[in-house]
Amino acid sequence: MPDALISIVIPCRNEAANLPLLIDEIEAAMAGRDFELIIVNDGSTDETAAVLAEQSALRSFPVRELRHQKSAGQSLSVRSGAWAARGGIVATIDGDGQNDPQYIPVLVDALRQAGPDFGAAQGQRLKRRDSKVKQLASRFANWLRNAILHDETRDTGCGLKAVHTDILRKLPFFDGTHRFVPALVIQEGYRVVHCDVVDRSRRYGKSNYGIFDRGLQGALDLGGVWWLRRRRRRMPKVEEIKRA
Repeated sequence: MPDALISIVIPCRNEAANLPLLIDEIEAAMAGRDFELIIVNDGSTDETAAVLAEQSALRSFPVRELRHQKSAGQSLSVRSGAWAARGGIVATIDGDGQNDPQYIPVLVDALRQAGPDFGAAQGQRLKRRDSKVKQLASRFANWLRNAILHDETRDTGCGLKAVHTDILRKLPFFDGTHRFVPALVIQEGYRVVHCDVVDRSRRYGKSNYGIFDRGLQGALDLGGVWWLRRRRRRMPKVEEIKRA
């Protein structure tokens, strides 16, 4: 039985130099699987649009571009991709090349094999390639988030994720949602499976999306998610009882 369609969503801003090789790697990693690429061009001012037009013509699989007129951020880019997805599972990966596409099928398979009680597979980075300052800030943010939300996830900032499309679309979206996916999936009544992934260095350019070290913004996001979980009961499983 062939695999169901997988929608791979790549939020990106000014990643024209990184995209061709990243798409090559995704094609190799997904060989033999049914998938589509949804690249969310988040207000890029470089040659991203031209690169995507060229890549779409070259590839034998769908390369779809969603274009934000102005940059809306990584989380809202994931939202755009989730609502455009045709597949039953959305896999996300950053557009800068630091996430290795070989882990996309690993995450998808882990989610499928985990069973119906699981809503997402979350990548957790090993051998981080960021600066020591960013690594320390990320560790502190992850420790604080887990201490408050108890999502049992070591690294929610990793861009490699696989989520059932219908569940992803239910999640509240705000500027920072992508860093709280495990907690929000748990809030919907599902569990999360974790997979270790190896981080890589950025090939070209510089980071266009900030890390979870922006002080006040990160604290506000964490407080908001804590409030949401406190004020909303965990969603029950609903089953209709059919009678003659």
